[in-house]
Amino acid sequence: MSSSRKPAPAREPLDINLDCKESIVDYLTRAFPTRQMEDYCDNLGATLSRPMFDKTGAPVHNQQAIELREALIEQICAMPPIETALDALLEHYGTERVAEVTGRSKRLIRQPDGTQRLESRSARTNIAETAAFMHGDKRILAFSDAGGTGRSYHASLDHKNQQTRIHFLLEPGWRADKAIQGIGRTHRTHQAQPPIFRPVTTDCKGELRFTSTIARRLDTLGALTRGQRQTGGQGLFDASDNLESIYAKNALYDWYVLLANGKLKSTTLKDFQHATGLTITDQDGILCEDLPPIQRWLNRILAMRIATQDSIFDEFMALVETRVDSAKAAGKYDIGVETVPVQKVEVISDTVVRTDPVTAATSHLLEMLVHRRRQVRDLAYIDEIRLFEPDAEFFFNEKSGKAALAVPTLSHMNSEGDMLRRRQLIRPMRNQTIYDHDIAESAWTTIPERRFRDLWTAECEEHRDELVSETMFLATGLLLPIWGALPKTTLDVVRIVDAEGTSWLGRQIPEQDVEPTLKSLGATRKSATDPAKIAQVVLGGASYTAPHPLNFTFKQSRVNREQRIEITGAAAAQIAGLKALGCFTEIVAYKTRVFVPRDRAATIIPEILGQGGKGG
Repeated sequence: MSSSRKPAPAREPLDINLDCKESIVDYLTRAFPTRQMEDYCDNLGATLSRPMFDKTGAPVHNQQAIELREALIEQICAMPPIETALDALLEHYGTERVAEVTGRSKRLIRQPDGTQRLESRSARTNIAETAAFMHGDKRILAFSDAGGTGRSYHASLDHKNQQTRIHFLLEPGWRADKAIQGIGRTHRTHQAQPPIFRPVTTDCKGELRFTSTIARRLDTLGALTRGQRQTGGQGLFDASDNLESIYAKNALYDWYVLLANGKLKSTTLKDFQHATGLTITDQDGILCEDLPPIQRWLNRILAMRIATQDSIFDEFMALVETRVDSAKAAGKYDIGVETVPVQKVEVISDTVVRTDPVTAATSHLLEMLVHRRRQVRDLAYIDEIRLFEPDAEFFFNEKSGKAALAVPTLSHMNSEGDMLRRRQLIRPMRNQTIYDHDIAESAWTTIPERRFRDLWTAECEEHRDELVSETMFLATGLLLPIWGALPKTTLDVVRIVDAEGTSWLGRQIPEQDVEPTLKSLGATRKSATDPAKIAQVVLGGASYTAPHPLNFTFKQSRVNREQRIEITGAAAAQIAGLKALGCFTEIVAYKTRVFVPRDRAATIIPEILGQGGKGG
């Protein structure tokens, strides 16, 4: 006896939407205002409104409001689901190109025919996905905190995929140590090349609040690593990104003052206080002594309209940038320990300025000749900037004959609340900032792209792999006892590292402050032992200040389109002696300037240094 089995019903195709439409529709159904209101007068004659009821006591609803609610619900239900960043990447590029290393055990995959497939993932799946990325089979990697712990994704010399990693930080999180751990997955030792980090944010200025939190916590983490803040922030964030720094707090006070005086264009005092619930003035219109702190101000700003947020942050960031630039110009901007990579370092002189009477530890002032290789930027750097700066323009300087890419940068704000728009001029070896209103009066003009690219390439080829030399003065050794005697004009702490890995750590001293610093410490600068070596230093492009009693400086100067060796700071009584040793003078702009013939500098400079006080 045979029996036949009924075939199993066909499996329904998966149709799973991981969105929040149900919650939104339920909220609109309950909270959308549809009650009909009526006006009435109270006992004092004031006109008020109240809900309307029919003769049976049932509430009356406005039919037009009901239709608006139903139309809104219909539109929301017809909208496609908003995917998470991870699912959007998988759907756009495909699972065959994206390696996912996360902690989820299941994922929903959309197939080419539009159907969905629920895929299970085991612990071994992450191992296989990592191997596929490191071998180059999959070119894109998406990993989370769970997928980043204990793994390395850098351009390792031991793996096939040694291409540059471009690390996009979609969700850095709120813990600085977690952010550093994620960043460190793609930047490790034994790598072919370092990665490029790109924090990703939207164009909503209110989101700066969250970026600021990350920047502040990374700065705090860097402060724990012996003051080297680059260790914490990995160079991702600038001082203006930290909206809770001392510069931002001072800028916020300036913003409050401008708001109270009615000089801001983004909002008025009345509208700001009404929208945020913050009180910044008393009944007489005077600023309160206890103003809202910046953390509260940043949080309340998020409750305002997006357009208002953007306007407020434009003004606020202009004030922050003004504060930061002022601190940098005054030499009071603290960036922690800055590492300066160089090719070669020659110690010209080593002066002991103090010896501790208990420990015998010494404090030194080093005079160093530093040779570094010029870092030029190729056109690829410009092409990358233009992807993110659509308003960039090609500039040409009619006096110097050099090209620059002009891109908008953060504005400044003056005491009257006026925004001073600025542009950053990006050049092959350096940047400079110029106000928009100064461009018309300068030598900068716009040029076609083809000419710009030719000029840029020519300048890069002219200076590529060129070695430049400069003299640096470094206070090193036991610094704490002499810290108060060091100049207050700059607070730069640097670590100079040469190509062989030898490093010098200390406080950089500006050349004009060397003699006053030694005088305050009761020390005498030790002269270099080899005048011929100093002549080579000057010929190499570096400046050198001769010690007492000469006290003048040898430096490179460009006069009449010619590179010369000039002696600056020489007294009038010394000029005759310098001319007797082979120097010559020239009056430029009614000023007598002293020069050393370049072809005889190798013999004249040692003679001048050997004469000492006899040169005058």
